[in-house]
Amino acid sequence: MRIAILSRNPKLYSTKRLQEAGQQRGHEIDIIDTMHCYMDITSARPSVRYKGKRLPKYDAVIPRIGASVSFYGTSVVRQFEMMGTYSINESVAISRSRDKLRSLQLLSRKGIGMPRTGFAHHPDKIDDLIKNVGGAPVVIKLLEGTQGIGVVLADTAKAAESIIEAFMGLNASILVQEYIKEAGGSDIRCFVVGGKVVAAMKRQAAPGEFRSNLHRGGSASLTRLSPDERKCAIDAARTMGLNCCGVDILRSNNGPVVMEVNSSPGLEGIENATGKDVAGIIIEFLEKNATPNKTKTRGKG
Repeated sequence: MRIAILSRNPKLYSTKRLQEAGQQRGHEIDIIDTMHCYMDITSARPSVRYKGKRLPKYDAVIPRIGASVSFYGTSVVRQFEMMGTYSINESVAISRSRDKLRSLQLLSRKGIGMPRTGFAHHPDKIDDLIKNVGGAPVVIKLLEGTQGIGVVLADTAKAAESIIEAFMGLNASILVQEYIKEAGGSDIRCFVVGGKVVAAMKRQAAPGEFRSNLHRGGSASLTRLSPDERKCAIDAARTMGLNCCGVDILRSNNGPVVMEVNSSPGLEGIENATGKDVAGIIIEFLEKNATPNKTKTRGKG
C-alpha cells in the first residue's frame, strides 16, 4: 500500500515509528507536513497539492494532527477522504474528540463514566458552579488546553473562585470538574485500535504534581485493566467514532471515569512501558481496512 503520514515533524518518535513499521511490512510511506498542504477544491477532480505538485493517490492516511492546528488539519484529512483515501480516523471524528465540551456531552449521553463536570463562560453564581460538581477541591480546565496546560487544582472554594474569576477576566470558557482524590495523581492510558485495547499503561504524576502527563514529568508503567476499564475505553472510542485513539481514564470509587479521548496519541510512552509494537498494530489495521474507495459508516454525534 501507499500510505501518507500527516505530521508536522518527521523526527518525532511516533512519526518515525509509524514510518518504520510501514516500511518493514513492505509499504511505501510518505511523511507530509499538514500545514504545507493546499487543496484544489473542485467537483471534477479534487486534489491535495504539496511543494508545487499534486500528491499521488494514497490508499490510506494516518493523521498526526496537533490540537493547535485542528481546523486546518481536519480540512486536509477531509480532502483526502473526498479523493477516496481511507483515513484511520475520519475528519469528523477528530473534530468531535478535539471539542472537549462536545466529547463530554457525547460520553454523558452514552452513559459512560466521567467526573461530574460543569461548563461555564461567565457564571453569575460561581459558588453554585463549584457546589454543583461536589465542592472543593475541584479541577479547573481551559477548554482549549492540551498536555496539562491550563489545568489547575483548586484546594479550597475560595481558591477556586479566584481562579475562575481570573479565567473569566481573560474571556475564557472553562470546565470545572470534581477532583478524583482516590486516583492518587495517576491515570490509565488505554490505546485503542480497531475497537480493541491493544496496550495500556499507568501514568503517575511527579511528586508535588497532580497532572500525570508524561510531558509534565510523570512516569509510566505497565498495568492490567479490569473488564470494566477495558469496556469503558472501548465504549469511549466507539462514541467518538475513532479507530485509533488514546483513552485516559481514572480509577474512582464508582468505577472507571473517562478524562479525555485523544485522536493522535503518542507512541513513545506506551511502547516503552508495555514493550508492544503499537505502530505495527496500527499498520496491520490499515492492511485489513484500507481498500481503495471503501466507505465506512461510523459513529455520529
